[in-house]
Amino acid sequence: MTPSRDISRLIEIMAALRTPVTGCPWDLEQDFATIAPYTIEEAYEVVDAITRGDLDDLREELGDLLLQVVFHAQMASEQNAFAFGDVVEAITRKMIRRHPHVFADKDGNLAPSHVKEVWDRIKAEEKAERAARRPPEDAAGHKSLLSGVKAGQPALTRAMELQRKASTVGFDWNDPRAVLQKIREEANEIEAALDRNDKQELAEETGDLMFALVNLARHVDADPEAALRATNAKFERRFAYIERALEAQGRTLEQASLEEMDALWNAAKGEETASEERNRARR
Repeated sequence: MTPSRDISRLIEIMAALRTPVTGCPWDLEQDFATIAPYTIEEAYEVVDAITRGDLDDLREELGDLLLQVVFHAQMASEQNAFAFGDVVEAITRKMIRRHPHVFADKDGNLAPSHVKEVWDRIKAEEKAERAARRPPEDAAGHKSLLSGVKAGQPALTRAMELQRKASTVGFDWNDPRAVLQKIREEANEIEAALDRNDKQELAEETGDLMFALVNLARHVDADPEAALRATNAKFERRFAYIERALEAQGRTLEQASLEEMDALWNAAKGEETASEERNRARR
């Protein structure tokens, strides 16, 4: 099978990978739930390529993300639920419907200020239509305040949205210090779980701590995703400092002790702090 610019070739490749006996054992073992984390990961890699301004890498990452769509569509096709063509038809119908100012049969355009208003109205109509198509037992069931928070979001973002929704009815702290106290409580519960050496409990308590940290970020008007990205970048900078310092000594990371690496980490931290203070002094 040869490469092609035609989407049908990619669909054929995916079908071949999922063909029993002759297909790929790993691909055959997957289902929607096991592939979902890869879908999120590929979306993040697209964002990373855009952030770096690397268009060659962006082309590759968009291909990886497209493969995720084809993979999910193939698995749905095997269940006679829908195929890739149905996915394309659904999104083209949606885009045409949401842009009447572009695709309308009659003359007349909307002002830019009205475009979002129309978009939001049509999205609301589509949401109501989807709700009407659900089985009666689902429609008659309890409608939670939190049901509008989409499950497919990154966990940090979804935690923030869940907390925001709950806060609209007063289920919230008024003081970030109260959230900080909750963080201390969760940390204590992790320590107790460590004493019991219960892995499942440790995982649950770690999740509780992370949820509380997101809550603190919300109360101090910090985006938890952006805050964690900044900390990741800081970690990379300081770790690179350790690598450069050891390389200047003709040594490797493996040859250094934890105490030596920790001392270099503190040196990197000190240099960053001094640089920040100099920058503030110039302002």
